[in-house]
Amino acid sequence: MRMLILLPLAAMVASAQSQPRIVKQGTVHMEAGRFDGWPANHGAWAWGNELLVGFEVGYFKDNPTGHDIDYSKPAEHVLARSLDGGETWKVEKPEGLRPPPGARIAGVPANEAGKAPVECPGGLEFTKPGFAITFRMTGIHDGDSRYYYTYDRGKSWEGPCKLPNFGQPGIAARTDYIVEGPQQMLAMLTAAKSNRKEGRVIAVRTRDGGKTWNLVSYIGPEPEDYAIMPSSVRVGLTDIVTTIRRRRWIDVYRSTDNGESWRFVNQATMDIGGNPPSLVRLEDGRLAMTYGYRLLPYGIRARVSKDNGLSWGEEFVLRPNGGGTDLGYTRTLLRPDGKLVTTYYFNDSADKERYIGYTIWDPGK
Repeated sequence: MRMLILLPLAAMVASAQSQPRIVKQGTVHMEAGRFDGWPANHGAWAWGNELLVGFEVGYFKDNPTGHDIDYSKPAEHVLARSLDGGETWKVEKPEGLRPPPGARIAGVPANEAGKAPVECPGGLEFTKPGFAITFRMTGIHDGDSRYYYTYDRGKSWEGPCKLPNFGQPGIAARTDYIVEGPQQMLAMLTAAKSNRKEGRVIAVRTRDGGKTWNLVSYIGPEPEDYAIMPSSVRVGLTDIVTTIRRRRWIDVYRSTDNGESWRFVNQATMDIGGNPPSLVRLEDGRLAMTYGYRLLPYGIRARVSKDNGLSWGEEFVLRPNGGGTDLGYTRTLLRPDGKLVTTYYFNDSADKERYIGYTIWDPGK
């Protein structure tokens, strides 16, 4: 005889609330025949329900050995802004973010030339309410990098300012930073390895508003293949957690001395086909990590940690049914209501345009 066990209503409600769920998903930007890509290379920022994400708009071209972008045609560096927590989006093309004259960014020519990089005069005010900074690269391995900054939530940008190479063969900078004070910032960057290819992650710091930057530490040993594209959050007064893209998985490192040294924690994913993570800290202290899944079935996924990255919950599918491997590069932002907005580049079919999509989701309890 089977016994039917009835759970109290409160227990059933708590169980239901503990599971992540999709709230809404849609498209930030799409154009037929175009290639929209790589939010992780540009950055994303939030001021309450006002969200901003950067990405690149090029032209689609089938390329069996890499990204399906036409490397002979120019691409634009644009922003998309939402004023309602990611429900609707509008594309902006700020003149101040144009790449330097003659630049090819990761092999793609720029559409319209902007200003040449200059030395930063210093004195940047990192804690001003509308501040944001974006770090940009020239090459994916070596080469020079630069940064732009804004005080009005990305409506206008100053720069570009030169970023040092920190004694490395080159820097392939993307946007990953932690503001530590009015003129102090810690940034995690990808540096070229000694062979001038692939990469490894370093932590750098400025204490004078960007006038000078100093190498603080290497995050992990020089890898045999590559360790690139970090995404980092502060979890305590001196504690920082960073997630790093490896060839087919994501590594987690932790610093308990404000980035001066790091220890390996775990592999947050084992085999995803290679894709950079985006890490955010929730109001209750949990960490949410999103990433593209570049193996069958292709898509966008997430995992949540309740112990600052020491362990990770079950994988959660944010968007299924990707048409091929050329997707991901997520950036995730936290809304005031506790929901998350994840943006990424996506494709419905391997032989069609790439577009920027979004998923609004509830990480549960």
